Amino acid sequence: MVTNSNRAPLTPLLTPTDLHPVIGWEVHKAMEPLYSGFTCGQYFKVSSSPDPSSDHLPRHQARGRGTPINPPNRFEQIRIEVDETALADLDPEDAIRPGPKTQFLDDDSQSILSRNDSPDVPFTFGVNPYRGCEHGCAYCYARTYHEYLGWSSGLDFETKIMVKRRAPELLRVELSKPSWQPEPINFSGATDCYQPAERQYQITRRCLEVALELRNPVRIVTKNSLITRDLDLLGEFASWKGVDAMITLTSLDTKLAGQLEPRAARPQARLDTIRKLTAAGIPVGIMISPIIPGLTDHEMPEIMKAAAAAGAKSASMIVLRLPFSVKDLFVDWLETHAPGKKARVLSRLRDIRGGELNVTEWKSRMRGEGPHAENIRNLFVAARRRAGLAPDLPDLNCTAFRRPGGTQLDLL
Repeated sequence: MVTNSNRAPLTPLLTPTDLHPVIGWEVHKAMEPLYSGFTCGQYFKVSSSPDPSSDHLPRHQARGRGTPINPPNRFEQIRIEVDETALADLDPEDAIRPGPKTQFLDDDSQSILSRNDSPDVPFTFGVNPYRGCEHGCAYCYARTYHEYLGWSSGLDFETKIMVKRRAPELLRVELSKPSWQPEPINFSGATDCYQPAERQYQITRRCLEVALELRNPVRIVTKNSLITRDLDLLGEFASWKGVDAMITLTSLDTKLAGQLEPRAARPQARLDTIRKLTAAGIPVGIMISPIIPGLTDHEMPEIMKAAAAAGAKSASMIVLRLPFSVKDLFVDWLETHAPGKKARVLSRLRDIRGGELNVTEWKSRMRGEGPHAENIRNLFVAARRRAGLAPDLPDLNCTAFRRPGGTQLDLL
C-alpha cells in the first residue's frame, strides 16, 4: 500500500476470494460496498438467465454519477439483480440503496504505453494513468473496458478506479529503450488523465515530468480544468513546440453537461481553461465529442464560436458511439433525463448507423453514414470555417528528444 502525506493511500488490488457454494461464482470483495446496507443473499439474487432490460438491476442513489445501475458483464454468465419479493417486505425508506463511494485500486500494470493501430484514431501511442473514470460520462465508450476486469461498465466504471502508480517509472523505461523513436504521446486514449483522482495521485503530472526531461512531445485530451495545475510544465514543453491540448466540449448548456458528464468541468470552466492555456502559449483545439444527434448537434456553431473567442485554434468532432452495454446505459440515461427526446435521439442514431445504435467499422464508427450524418458533417465544417478554426493543430517537434544521459537525438 502506498502511503504518502500528499496523496491518499491506494487500496491493494482486489481479487476474487470466495466461490458461490452452488454455481462456483467468484464473489469479489469489491462488490461489498456496492450493496452497502444489504446482505447480498437477502435482498439480491444471483441469476444465470438475466432479463436483458435494466428493470431488474439494483438502482442506487446516483447524485454526481452518470448512471445508477450496473448492467451485466458480457463475459459473465450470471449477475446480481434485485429480489423484488424480499424488497416488498421492507419499509420504503429502508429499500433505498445508497450510492457507493469511489474506491481507488492499485493497478500493477507492467507497461504503460498502449499502441494504437486504428486508422480513424490520429495517434500511435497513448498513456492512460487510470482505468475507470470518475467523470462518469453517460456515453463513454471506454466503460466497456471495465468488463475485462470482471466488473460492470455502469456504476463500477465510475466507482472503481484503477491507479497506475508505477506509470512514471514505466514510461521512463519505454522512452529509454534504444528502439524508441520519438513521436507524440497522447494523454489519454481512453479515460481522462485529469479526472478527479489525478488531484490526489498526480500520476499524469509525474509522467509529464518524465516526458519533459527527455523532451518527448505530448498531446493532451481532457475535459477537466485541472490541466491548468500543470501550466509550469506545459509552458516548458511549449517553449520547444512539444505540447498541445484538446479540450472536449459536448454542450454549452450547463444543466445538460452536468447530467451527461457529472464530475467533469462545466462548459464555462472549460472555456476558461482554453483561455489560460492559450495565454501560457500552449496551442489549444477543441473536440466536440460526442455529437449526439437530436440532442446536442444543433450546438456545434455556438460551441465553435465560443471556443474560438477563448483562443482555440482548431476543432474536430466525433459522433456518439454506443458499444455493447453502453447502449443500455445511454438509453437509461435518456429515460431519466430527456424522456421527451429519447425517441428522436435513438431514431437519428439508427439513421446514421444503418438501423443499429452502434457499428464497429473503421471511419464509419466515428462519424456515421447516410444523409443525416452528412448533414452533421456539413454543419460542422461550415461552422468551423465561420469560426476561423483549422482542422488540425500544427505538428509537434520530435527533434528535441534527448536520450537518457542528456544526448540529443541526432538530426539525420
